[in-house]
Amino acid sequence: MSGNITFTMIKPKAVAKGYMGKIIDQIIAGGFKIKALKYTKLTKQEAEQFYAIHKERPFYQGLTDFMSSGPIIAAVLEKENAVEAYRNFIGATNPEAAAEGTIRKLYGTNIEANAVHGSDSDENAVIESNFYFSTREWNY
Repeated sequence: MSGNITFTMIKPKAVAKGYMGKIIDQIIAGGFKIKALKYTKLTKQEAEQFYAIHKERPFYQGLTDFMSSGPIIAAVLEKENAVEAYRNFIGATNPEAAAEGTIRKLYGTNIEANAVHGSDSDENAVIESNFYFSTREWNY
């Protein structure tokens, strides 16, 4: 299934602002099929585990504090060439630089609170999906 799935999270600030439905509607309208969906909250330790790849980066503590600050929506999405398609669909990490009409442009607050996460590779899409869901929940 690699290549046809990606993982996303609607981040705490976008959830707190009530953008979940609009973002999910936009994802579906963009041709992505939702394979799994979960409303949950990360502990600080879970956020640190999920973002461990960034542990040495200066933004790591702020990122993990933010991602454990409130509920998120985690989802596995399916579409041909899903990772690249979704990253183009959501826009640049910095909402100010994101293309008009993209999720990050519409709903992102700033580079740290950019509304959604999107996997950066096919390999990470599988790893991230399995972090939140059992394979039985999304790989069918």
